[in-house]
Amino acid sequence: MNEEIQFILDSTKEAMEGAISHLKKRLLTIRAGKASPAMLQSVMVDYYGSQTPLSQVANVNTPDGRTISIQPWEKSIIADIERAIINSNLGFNPMNNGESIIINVPPLTEERRKELVKQARSEAEDARIGVRNDRKSANNDIKKLDDISEDLVKNAEIDVQNLTDTYIKNVDTTLAAKEKEIMTV
Repeated sequence: MNEEIQFILDSTKEAMEGAISHLKKRLLTIRAGKASPAMLQSVMVDYYGSQTPLSQVANVNTPDGRTISIQPWEKSIIADIERAIINSNLGFNPMNNGESIIINVPPLTEERRKELVKQARSEAEDARIGVRNDRKSANNDIKKLDDISEDLVKNAEIDVQNLTDTYIKNVDTTLAAKEKEIMTV
């Protein structure tokens, strides 16, 4: 196989891997019943005038399956952390005891579970679109190559399509696992 084609295939595979890992990170933020520090991954705290991820200003852990404990490194920012959690629209009601913030994670209602499944499906569709865009980009790069036969171009396009099918299947498998996790009571 032509070295240029191999390079295109390798970089396409890498880009598709990126789409899958991004999907997995996004799915981690969708809560599925039990408490997890990843649920607060998107929370940004106003820390001395700049928006800073919660994990960089406090220790976030889960003492049990229904509770998230946030221990700020500076007591002076407890109110800022509390405000950031409320403003993040995650549906949590933080409780401040002066030393730390405790969040009791309520059990999910059936309606909320269905909303979370829709959100997960939306993230999966974004990943599929990313994989398809990677396919399109690879096929365009292959067609731009000079001095290669039509047979090599066709074979390379088939290889790109096989990669695409594999990664789309990977997206579907990841989504199915997350849906099962969300709908399990």
